[in-house]
Amino acid sequence: MKTGTAVIHQPQIASWDDQKKMVAWSAVAYTPQGASSATMGTIRIEAKTKVSMQERLVSFKDFKITDSSFSTMKPEEAKAIVSAIEGSIPDDERVIALDRVMASIDVSAIKPRNTPGVKADPPKIFTSSTPAILVNIDGDVVWSPIKDNELKYLVNTNWDLFEHTAYKTYYLRVEQSWLKAPALEGPWTPATDLPAAFKQLPANDNWADVLKSLPGKPFAAGQRPKVFVSTAPAEMILTAGAPVYQGVKGTKLQWVSNTDSDVFRNGKDGDFYYVITGRWFKAPSLDGPWTFATLALPEDFKDIPLEHPRSRVLAAVPGTDEANEAIVLASIPETARVSKKELKAPDVAYQGEPQYQVIDPTKVSRAVNTDKDILKVGDLYYMCFQAVWFVSTTPNGPWQVATSIPKEIYEIPASSPAHHVTYVTVEADDDDTDEWVTFAYVAGYTGMMVAYGCVVWGSGWYYPPYIGWGGYYPGYYPYPRTYGMGAWYNPWTGAYGRAAGVYGPYGGLTAAARYNPRTGTYSRGAAAYGPYGGRAAAQAYNPRTGTYASTRQGSNVYGNWGSSYVQRGDDWARTAHTQNRITGNTNAGIQTSRGGAAISHTGDAGRTTVGRTGGGDVYAGHDGNVYRKGSDGSWQKWDNGGWQSGSGERPTPNTGASQTDRARSGASAGTTDRSTSTSQLERDSAARSTGTSRTTRSSTYQKSPSVSRGGTYGGGMRAGGGGGRR
Repeated sequence: MKTGTAVIHQPQIASWDDQKKMVAWSAVAYTPQGASSATMGTIRIEAKTKVSMQERLVSFKDFKITDSSFSTMKPEEAKAIVSAIEGSIPDDERVIALDRVMASIDVSAIKPRNTPGVKADPPKIFTSSTPAILVNIDGDVVWSPIKDNELKYLVNTNWDLFEHTAYKTYYLRVEQSWLKAPALEGPWTPATDLPAAFKQLPANDNWADVLKSLPGKPFAAGQRPKVFVSTAPAEMILTAGAPVYQGVKGTKLQWVSNTDSDVFRNGKDGDFYYVITGRWFKAPSLDGPWTFATLALPEDFKDIPLEHPRSRVLAAVPGTDEANEAIVLASIPETARVSKKELKAPDVAYQGEPQYQVIDPTKVSRAVNTDKDILKVGDLYYMCFQAVWFVSTTPNGPWQVATSIPKEIYEIPASSPAHHVTYVTVEADDDDTDEWVTFAYVAGYTGMMVAYGCVVWGSGWYYPPYIGWGGYYPGYYPYPRTYGMGAWYNPWTGAYGRAAGVYGPYGGLTAAARYNPRTGTYSRGAAAYGPYGGRAAAQAYNPRTGTYASTRQGSNVYGNWGSSYVQRGDDWARTAHTQNRITGNTNAGIQTSRGGAAISHTGDAGRTTVGRTGGGDVYAGHDGNVYRKGSDGSWQKWDNGGWQSGSGERPTPNTGASQTDRARSGASAGTTDRSTSTSQLERDSAARSTGTSRTTRSSTYQKSPSVSRGGTYGGGMRAGGGGGRR
C-alpha cells in the first residue's frame, strides 16, 4: 500500500461488556500521498479495556478490527489500510475519555446486581427550624479518664464532650463556645465559667482545639443551638426557619430550599421524601414517622431537571441514567501490581490478646480487638489492608503478600463489618514465576454498594464498636456507620462535603478517639471529604484505611503505597498524558479534551492520525456507509466520492429527553448486523455531543473543590495503620 494518511473519527461505542470488553464503530478517511481527496470507510473495533478512574480514561488493549467497509477500494487495498491502522497506534495512545464512553453506552439496559443483605431501616431523624446540633454517640457511652485531671472524655462521639466528675456536670464544645448540662439529655445551657481542669489538659494535638476555645465565647444572639443526643444512628433535617417550598419545573414536586438536606414533597399537601446515603424515606410530615421509599418513588422524581440545584438526587432514583451510570462506575475495578518480595505489611496491634469471633453463617473468624481487617480461615490468617491481601500462620505475623484467597471469605454477608473485604480480589496472574501479584477492588470496598437499583452508602447494618480495657485508657475500635456521618459523597457528580456545624467539629462520626497502646496518645476524628478529583464511586476517600485525601494520593486506595513496591494498574493513563501529541504541551493534551482530540503517529505504513473527536460530525453506519449531519439536521451519506444529500430519511428529532445530557447511544450490545437507522445515528450524534460536554465538566470537577453542603451519600470511616494520626 502507498504511504498515506488515515483519519479515524471518534469511536461510536456499541457495547461495553462488564466494563472489560468494548465494541465500537469508527468512520475512517484515507488519503493516499499526493491525492486531493479522501476515501471514506468504516471499521468495527473490538478491544479489551482498562479504566483509570483517577484520570477518567479508558485504554484499548488487544485492539482488533473485526469488520471494515471501503466500498470504492479493492479488497487488498482495504486490508492493507486495516493492517496499518492496527499496527501503527502505540498502546499508550489507544485511549478515550471515560465520560465519552459513559455518554455512549445504553445504561438503561443495565441489570443491577444488588448486594444481598443490604438494609434500609430508617434511622432516627430529628428536625429543627432553629440552630441545632446532633451529638451522635456510637452505642452506649464510653468515658475515658484523662491522666492527672478530674475531667473525663467521651470516647465514642465526634464532639468534644466532657464530664466534670467532681460536680457531675457535662460540658460540650460548640466551636468557640461551651454548653453545660446536668445530664446528657439536657437541658443544655451556656457555660459561662469552665472548671480550671480544662486549662490543665495536656498541651498536645489531642486537645489543641479545646485549648484554643478557652475560656469560651458567648453565643451570638439567636445562635445558641438546640442539642439532640442519640446513641442510635441518627440524622437531622435543619431548616433556616420554617420550611420554604419551591416547585420543581416539569413536575408536581416541591423541594425544601432552605436546608442542606435533600428533602422534597409530593405536591403541596403530599408526603415528604428525604434521601440519606442513597436511600429514600417518606413521612406524612417532617416529624415522621419515616418509612423506606426507594422502591416506590413517584415517577416525577425521574423528571427532576439536570439544572435543578438538587439534581444530584437523580443518582438515587432507580431507573435514571444517573443511577445506572453510578452502578457502572461502582463496578469498574481499580488494580495494582504488588511486589511479593518488597511490600511490607502494616504493623498489627491488638487490645490485649487477639480475640476472634466466628462470622455466621460462615466458618470464617474475624479479629475484633484490632483496627485491621484480619480473618482466620482454617489455620491461616488473612489481612486486607488498603485493598491488598496478606497472609500469615499466626495472628501477629510475620505477614506476606497473599497470592490466593479462600473462597469462604467471599461468603461473608453484609451483616458483618468485614463484608467490605469481599470486594478485593486477586486477579489472574499471567506469570506465576515473577515477583508480582495483581489485586483489584471495586467500590464496595470503600463502602458504596449496589442495592435497590442504585448505589448506596453502607450496608445499613449497625456494627457495634469493640470496647476493651487493657490499661488506663479504653480501647475503642469503631466501624463505619451508614447514618449519622454528616460527611457525604455523591457517586454521580463526585461532589463532597461535610456538615461539621451540625454533626460535630470533626465532621461525621469517624474514628472519634482511639487509644494507641504503643504511643499513649489518641487518634482524633477527621471528616471524610475528598480532594479536588475523582468522580467515580467512593474512590476519592477510603473510609477504612484512613487515607484522608489531603493530597491527590488519597484519591485511590493504592495511591499512598510506595511506587517501588506497588505499580498502579492505571499507570498507562499517566503515560498517555505525557506522550500525547495533541497540543505539544506535556500533560495538557488529554486534559484539555479528556481523551477526545487527535493523536498522531508515523509508522512504516504511513502516517495515521486518530482524531476529530470534539463535536465531530462524521459517523460510521453499521451498514458500512459513512454519514454526516447537515446544518439543516438532515443526514448525508458518502457516496461516489462525495456527500449525497437526501440519501436517507430525515430523522425525527429526539425528544425523549429534556436535556442533551440524557442522550445515550443505545446501540445494542454486541451488534453485528449491517443495518443503520437514522435513530441510531441520532443517538450516536447526541451521545457525542453529550460526551464533549461531560468531558469538559469532568475536567472542571477535577480542578475545583466542591462548595455545596449537605447531600445524598453519607460516610464514616474506620481508620487503619496505627494511632496517633489526626
